[in-house]
Amino acid sequence: MDRDQFPGWHGTTIIGVRKGGQVVVAGDGQVSLGQTVIKGTARKVRRLSPGGREVVAGFAGSTADAFTLLERLEKKLEAAPGQLARACVELAKDWRTDKYLQKLEAMLIVTDGTDLLVVTGAGDVLEPEHDVAAIGSGGNYALAAARALIDGDLDAEAIARKAMAIAAEICVYTNGNLTVERIGG
Repeated sequence: MDRDQFPGWHGTTIIGVRKGGQVVVAGDGQVSLGQTVIKGTARKVRRLSPGGREVVAGFAGSTADAFTLLERLEKKLEAAPGQLARACVELAKDWRTDKYLQKLEAMLIVTDGTDLLVVTGAGDVLEPEHDVAAIGSGGNYALAAARALIDGDLDAEAIARKAMAIAAEICVYTNGNLTVERIGG
């Protein structure tokens, strides 16, 4: 079957917020197929522990593709312990040049508590401006909300939760069932 004819899996909003020595990655739980909600409690934010160092990753896109990327990222982190940026660059290089990986449809937000990065299949490893990153169908809504809140009194987790609530009110592919993982603070 041609991928363009398949209605496709939609939905996900993932946000990463860094503030006050704390980094939070939050994701909603909705998985949609076309106009139907298939699941409302998916976990799209995970803790990885390659070499004993904790990394939090959130993914948007195809679940199977994202898990493939997370496994590859863990291997890259084992080869370069404590060097998240380097591991992400190596993953992005493989993703861009490997014919199998090129077909994967997902994006990642990853953090080790110091770095906050977005990794894409286009070969990008981006450190966001203003200490906020967001991906997925509701990502732009969550990003705008978090950017508006970042200079206020809220901590990173409160900003992420509030931004996700706003995205869930606007984006039909985003719900309020959150998975939130925090490093630091």
